[in-house]
Amino acid sequence: MNENEKKNGWLPILGYVALIVVLFIGIKVVFAGLGRAIPKTEDVQPQFTALDNREGQQVSYGLRLLTDIHESWQAAPVGEVVDVIQIPAFLCRQTDLVVAAARTGRTVNIKKAQFLSGADMRYPYEKAREAGAGEIWLTERGNSFGYNNLVVDFRNIPDMLKIAPTVVMDCTHSVQRPGAAGGKTGGNREFVPAMAHAAKAFGANGFFFEVHPDPDKGLSDAANMLRLDDLESLVKSLL
Repeated sequence: MNENEKKNGWLPILGYVALIVVLFIGIKVVFAGLGRAIPKTEDVQPQFTALDNREGQQVSYGLRLLTDIHESWQAAPVGEVVDVIQIPAFLCRQTDLVVAAARTGRTVNIKKAQFLSGADMRYPYEKAREAGAGEIWLTERGNSFGYNNLVVDFRNIPDMLKIAPTVVMDCTHSVQRPGAAGGKTGGNREFVPAMAHAAKAFGANGFFFEVHPDPDKGLSDAANMLRLDDLESLVKSLL
């Protein structure tokens, strides 16, 4: 083998080495970018301080902040920001999610699944209590009734009051028509006040409303949301 052949023989090898180095550097850059993009839990600081009023001024209303979580790892950072952690209805039997929420020390609101009875909510409640939760709420939001419909069995409210001292009526999700509006959720907001008053008659001591200044322009749950202008009079009628 002459010198030229030796040199040519090394070229492919050098090329592979260079490619491996480039790939290695690229992978390090990608992971370094991910490290910067995803903050560590201890780096997450509460961002909510106040709300802007209509004049653009920041004011504090003294309201407690509530939000859902959907995965157990979300509980700790969310618990640093909100007052109440809510477990979505379809996830109320997800043990790791309920336990993670309870361990934050925040109030936990567990929504009753559309396929459970009120009495069945004893088990999610006990999971949260045994995990150390202080205040636990249970929320009624209707049961599946065939396709694209929900119905509320108000007997669930006194049944859940035997389990928890606070039972909330979700007055807007309970009038949903799931998937009944051409691929999205429909609903009947005109029944929201009646849902609230019927729930009160059965002993509910908390009420959940989705509200919007112009519900028909809402990007989610538009058909079942209450108009913001109608909220005050409805709340006063329940007091």
